Amino acid sequence: MIDANAYKQVMGSFPSGVTVITTLDDNGDIVGMTASAFSSLSMDPPLVLFCPNYSSDSYPALIKSKRFAIHLLSAEQQSEAYAFARKGSDKAQGIEWSLSELGNPVLRNATAIIECELWREYEGGDHAILVGAVKNLIVPELEVMPMVYCRGKMGALQAFA
Repeated sequence: MIDANAYKQVMGSFPSGVTVITTLDDNGDIVGMTASAFSSLSMDPPLVLFCPNYSSDSYPALIKSKRFAIHLLSAEQQSEAYAFARKGSDKAQGIEWSLSELGNPVLRNATAIIECELWREYEGGDHAILVGAVKNLIVPELEVMPMVYCRGKMGALQAFA
């Protein structure tokens, strides 16, 4: 049997990027979640994946909408990361966002944004594995410093700036 605390400690020692995944609910309001469980999956076709907890408030809207925007957060987006990490609705209060050409809610100042349509869903224990077919890439004109998450903290990835 694997000790849950030891498992969290070990997995938390692996640095990862920080993403916010957004979509619209039935009322046209922004819904989203913060996730570090994100990865590219395939180049042909272009696919990415992320792993929301089944208990996430945003999971039902993501499945129903079948489209979403994945924001690779910049180091300056800690407020967005924490806002979308909390439970409940109205996570985007006070956060600037707009609709992309594809109709996805997008946040300002991300390192990059990947717009997707839901391609497949798989079971992954207490998390779903959602695979998105990449439909559009949004890259800012000026490079920004990416955010990393490790050992329970978020910060700038300065070593590669």
